Amino acid sequence: MLNMASILISLFFIISFSPAIAGISNVESDINDLQTYIVYVQEPKHGNFSKEIDLESWYHSFLPASISSNSIDDDHQSRMVHCYRHVISGFAARLTAEEVKVMETKSGFISAHVENTLQLHTTHTPRFLGLHQNSGFWKDSNFGKGVIIGVVDSGIGPTHPSFGDKDMPPPPAKWRGKCEFAGGAGCNNKIIGARNFLNKSEPPTDNEGHGTHTSSTAAGTFVNGANILGQANGTAVGMAPLAHLAMYKACDDYNGTCPESSVSAALDAAIEDGVDVLSLSIGLGPYQHKEFHANAIAIAAFKAVKKGIFVSISAGNWGPKPFSVVNDAPWMLTVGASTTDRSIVTSVQLGNQETYDGESLLQWTDIPSEQLPLVYPVTKNASATTNCSPETLKSIDVKGKVVLCLLSVNPQDVLDAGGAAMILMNNELIGDSIVVARSVLPNVRVSYMVGESIKAYINSTSSPTAALVVKGTVIGEKSAPAIVAFSSRGPSTVSPGILKPDVVGPGVNIIAAWRTAVEPITNTEYIFDIISGTSMSCPHLSGIAALLKSAHPDWSPAAIKSAIMTTADTINLEGKPILDRNHLPADPFAVGAGHVNPSKANDPGLIYDIQPDDYIPYLCGLNYTDQQVQGIVGGDVQCSKVSSIAEAGLNYPSFSIRLGSSPQTYNRTVTNVGPANLSYTSQIVAPEGVGITIQPDKISFTEKNQKVAYSVTFTRTKNTNTSFTQANLSWISGRYAVKSPIAISFI
Repeated sequence: MLNMASILISLFFIISFSPAIAGISNVESDINDLQTYIVYVQEPKHGNFSKEIDLESWYHSFLPASISSNSIDDDHQSRMVHCYRHVISGFAARLTAEEVKVMETKSGFISAHVENTLQLHTTHTPRFLGLHQNSGFWKDSNFGKGVIIGVVDSGIGPTHPSFGDKDMPPPPAKWRGKCEFAGGAGCNNKIIGARNFLNKSEPPTDNEGHGTHTSSTAAGTFVNGANILGQANGTAVGMAPLAHLAMYKACDDYNGTCPESSVSAALDAAIEDGVDVLSLSIGLGPYQHKEFHANAIAIAAFKAVKKGIFVSISAGNWGPKPFSVVNDAPWMLTVGASTTDRSIVTSVQLGNQETYDGESLLQWTDIPSEQLPLVYPVTKNASATTNCSPETLKSIDVKGKVVLCLLSVNPQDVLDAGGAAMILMNNELIGDSIVVARSVLPNVRVSYMVGESIKAYINSTSSPTAALVVKGTVIGEKSAPAIVAFSSRGPSTVSPGILKPDVVGPGVNIIAAWRTAVEPITNTEYIFDIISGTSMSCPHLSGIAALLKSAHPDWSPAAIKSAIMTTADTINLEGKPILDRNHLPADPFAVGAGHVNPSKANDPGLIYDIQPDDYIPYLCGLNYTDQQVQGIVGGDVQCSKVSSIAEAGLNYPSFSIRLGSSPQTYNRTVTNVGPANLSYTSQIVAPEGVGITIQPDKISFTEKNQKVAYSVTFTRTKNTNTSFTQANLSWISGRYAVKSPIAISFI
């Protein structure tokens, strides 16, 4: 036996697998007793084995005699899972406990243990959303295999490893798209199409990174070793890693503008090409609301839905002000942004020993961990908006000091003035929403309340000091998900009777593929970056829709949307209501139906389905002219011959009611997509001053795809000192809870 000092033992990683059946004769055992063991052995003596050629033979010699005698036979091969050459001296095999005991007697054996189940740590959002590589909805949906996601954005970096096509099938036979990279070199079985509608003389390359980021979020393949400046290490992967991607470049990747004509052309081509899901992280600017008949995106999206294409679109980054949501047509899934449970923490330690956590990207090697003078540079009688302005910094000495500034300040100004580090505090409107970004000098971003506490400390002493203490990546924040300040809020301006946004998804500090190098990283062209916005939450939902499309190819876009909405989570990891930026429960105009839960959406029980023609009575009810409705839906429409409905009368999974003194009744129809022979009981959470009745209050199904109608009546029972309230309607049956949020505005 070799001396133990000569044994090479390294760290190891093993992937779970599906066992194959194998017979055992030397030690009698049942197939159910087999487990995967990691077996450590000594390196073979080269006098007996050639390490390069016969290492596998050495490992085989430890297996039970009946299956190790012939290293070629099928039984033997099925029991040996991995032969390691670098990570450890050893192997992984399916064995029984008795076989391991026999193995322990063999010369060269060191130890063995049953494999640990390792979790996939990604750009983190798949795990946060309950998606696991070897089980559950991800596996059941085949990772979105065969589904085509069309992304309208700023182009794509085609050679990024996130777009490799290992294990990808060829495009479906229905695919009619084009690849406009020179010679088709930028396309493969992952990127099956790429076109430039912004400048047809150029390839659809992403010269900055936004389109690359959104594409990889939706359907990027597994890439190990992803991180941002050394933080948040893990495996980057999109929501639907086996889905195909088609990029339609319609946006200027330098200034972020997207000409409406280019976007319309891109959507037109995507419909023709045969995509299954459209992902649009674009929209109108703040408060630039347009009626649906004058909104090119809304019209194109309706045409897509008529073809069975699901449309996921961003809600906008104009929050937290009300009426700021854009992309609010009911046939689109409008996606707001929420936080995840991961943060990159740097703490502020004050001279009085008080410590406050903030966030930072930590890209500096000279971050000041010792106590330095702390200053809040505001001149006498000046407003807070002049804090850290170039003029103020000229009049106040900040050299070698930690400088407390409002978030809107340009860090370059503080660096030029000689500041050693910055504490960037949110204003009251932004509250607790922290978005990290790279900076030219060490900094930490803190909430409004933390900033106010630091200001109070500065004012309490003649010599305030502070140090920045690096903690790094932290996972497990119990207040997640929370609604971020920038996520646009409802109500919808164009159609306030439709609750928008529909749902929220991860959109804060999201790590995904990027096209250009991020300093100080060098010697790489394609890396990862961290950005925030509803641009990031939208492709999460696009990828999840692709998973649902793969698992339920017969579901309509409205059915997929309903499944996402009625199963969304309304509580955070702590089991409390999802919070807004100021630690108050988020209302439906911020959170919509809730935070997406992909696994629950795969089995919703009931759905609220809508066929394209069902929107005609709704559009006529908006008092659009025949011509305006025809421009949206196509064909001949005469509203005078249509029984128009109120906005809240659409068969939508949520309710937005403007309630006066008269009762209002709305009808809904649910379709059973769960097991047959189920009965559901209604459950109402009604607010003070509002009566809600359901007729019938119990519904039953005897077969799958059966439809049942019910009505909801809202009555104002007394006046209250509020202009808004909220309620919830759920249909309950065993494991199913089909939830509909209700937003009520008093008129």
